Amino acid sequence: MTRIFFACDAHGSVPVLRKMVKVHETYNCDIVMMCGDLTGKAVVPIVEEKPGLWWSAPWGKRETYKSQEAVDQIKKTYEKRGFYWLLTTPTELADLEKNRDKVNELFLKLMLDRMQDWVRLIEETVPSDVRVIVSPGNDDSFAIDDIIRASSRIVYPIGTAVNLDGDHSMVSCEWVNSTPWKTPRECPDEELKLKLQVEFDRVGSHENLICNFHAPPYGTQIDLAPKIDEKLRVKVRFGRPDIVPVGSRSVRELFEKYQPLLGLHGHIHESAGVEYIGRTLCINPGSAYMQGMVNAFVIDLPKKQGDKVEVLNVSA
Repeated sequence: MTRIFFACDAHGSVPVLRKMVKVHETYNCDIVMMCGDLTGKAVVPIVEEKPGLWWSAPWGKRETYKSQEAVDQIKKTYEKRGFYWLLTTPTELADLEKNRDKVNELFLKLMLDRMQDWVRLIEETVPSDVRVIVSPGNDDSFAIDDIIRASSRIVYPIGTAVNLDGDHSMVSCEWVNSTPWKTPRECPDEELKLKLQVEFDRVGSHENLICNFHAPPYGTQIDLAPKIDEKLRVKVRFGRPDIVPVGSRSVRELFEKYQPLLGLHGHIHESAGVEYIGRTLCINPGSAYMQGMVNAFVIDLPKKQGDKVEVLNVSA
């Protein structure tokens, strides 16, 4: 039996990334997977106004800190939420506010540094008999891919069929159908279908195939999210968020056609769960990265042809 620990959507949360290098100890898994949306979304300046006085304003309201211990604590808070913090001065901050290119360069550097630190932690912590698979998601810059590829300890599954255990192969696609957020790896669903077809064509048989597709299939319990208007505000209906399916019709169509064994998905944080499309079991562990929690599925692949996949939803 092959056991997989599958999680996604860490979004740069330091506690989540650190927990991922330890999960093999608790769950006795053969393969650890962190797939999709690995990096954070924002840089938060911590400004030293004068010796012994700092401030930051991540949510628009200025917070002040009067000790190094308080600064260290707010750093940890930001790291848990996946933010990148920057110790700076009022003069340096004013210079950054005038120069968008500098801000972008800073964000890229901090993002790559945290990604490199996590890869190094994997290499130093996870034993060699545990396989580690890491793939990006639609939110991730293409700049992180080379860091993953460069590690001799990590399997980068994009653009290839990965043999998991001799009986099960896995194909991957980090792209998703179009979103209101204009992320780096999204495209119209018709274009996504072409990318997915390339992945199905990599293997001759689909009966034991596992599809690591970041986009969940459309019209399921694992692709539901609040509807967003043209100003990126949540639409409300009868006093509550209007919840709609936002997954990929192409993923669903190709699953209905090829009926792979298992679909591994993420992307929609609030729609954790399981769903069958014919014989294909589709799972989305969801994400609670802002609380520093790892939501995941422990997956036992079947020993015999025709047996079902066994899954257990866990949090750490």
